[in-house]
Amino acid sequence: MLGCFMLTACDTEAARKKVSAAPAAKKDTVVAAPPAAAPEPPPPPTLDTATYNALTLHMVHDSASAKWPVKTGYPLPGALLPFHRIVAYYGNFYSTRMGILGEIEPESMLKKLQGEVAKWQEADSSVKVIPALHYIVVSAQGQPGKAGMYRLRMPFTQIDKTLELAAKINAIVFLDIQVGLSTLQKEIPELERYLALPNVHLAVDPEFSMKTGKVPGSVIGTFDAADLNYASEYLAELVKKNDLPPKILVVHRFTKGMVTNYKNIALRPEVQIVMDMDGWGFPAKKVNSYKLAVSSEPVQFTGFKLFYKNDIKTPPWNTIMSPKDVLKLYPKPMYIQYQ
Repeated sequence: MLGCFMLTACDTEAARKKVSAAPAAKKDTVVAAPPAAAPEPPPPPTLDTATYNALTLHMVHDSASAKWPVKTGYPLPGALLPFHRIVAYYGNFYSTRMGILGEIEPESMLKKLQGEVAKWQEADSSVKVIPALHYIVVSAQGQPGKAGMYRLRMPFTQIDKTLELAAKINAIVFLDIQVGLSTLQKEIPELERYLALPNVHLAVDPEFSMKTGKVPGSVIGTFDAADLNYASEYLAELVKKNDLPPKILVVHRFTKGMVTNYKNIALRPEVQIVMDMDGWGFPAKKVNSYKLAVSSEPVQFTGFKLFYKNDIKTPPWNTIMSPKDVLKLYPKPMYIQYQ
C-alpha cells in the first residue's frame, strides 16, 4: 500500500513557475523519483480470492461489536459527526497520479464528487451526506530537498484554490500532511491561518512519517499517540481561541504499526478523530485491513478509502466496492475518501 505519494518531475513541470513564486515551496521543488516501494503482502488466506471474498466481505467479528460505539460525551454544537457522513475527493492539483482531485479538470471533478455524494445519500438516507475536498498540502518526497526534510510544502495559492472550489459545492476542506523527516510540530503551525477557518479540517498520514530516518516510500512510517495528541490539542486550542465548531482530525491507517499506543490517544470535545482505513486492494483485503487496523483498535470514528484505480488491479475485480458494500462494515464508516 506504499502508493503514489510524491509530485514527480512530470507532474510539476507545468506548475513549477507558479510554485517558484512561493518562498515556502521553492526550496523543495527539485523532486526525484521515489525508491522502489516495499512489495505488497499477499492476501491473508490460502483460499482463492473469490472464495475468500465471498466468505469474509460482510462478516463481522464478534470482538468488534463489544468495542463499539466508543463511549464519549455528547458532541459540541456544530459538530459534523456522527450527524453527517463525509464523502471526500483526495489528491493534489499538481499531480494526476496522487488522486482524483488533480486527475481531471476541476469542474468535472466537482460534478463527479456530487454524483458520489448522491450515491451515498441513496444508500443511507438516515445520515446527511456532505462533500469534502481533501488536499495534500505537504507531500513526502524521495529526495531531501534543501531543507533536508524529504517533504514539499505546497504554496498557499493552492490551498486558496481548494477553498474556492469547495465553496462552489458547499464542501468542507481537509489539509493533509505527509511529514517525511519533518514533524507535526513543525508542519501544523504553518497552516494555522487556514485551520482557523470553520470549514477547514486536518489529516495526517503516518505512512510517510519516517522516524527512523529512512526515505519515504521505502518502508511504512508511523505516528505515536503522542504525535496525534499534539495535533488534536493544537486543533482544540484553535477551536477555543476562535470560537469554532469542533474540528475533525483524520488519521490514515492500514496496519497496526502505523499508529502506536492507540489507547493513549486523548479524546477532546473540540476535536473529532477519524481513523481512516486507506489501504488498497480487492474487497476482502480491504475489509480485513479495516478489521485489523481500525475496528479492532477503536478510537472514536472510522473512515474507509476507495481507489478508482488501485482497487481494481487484482483480477477478477473490475469495480470498486459500492456504498452498500462499505455500509455493511461494523462500525459503519462516517468518513469516505476516494483517490
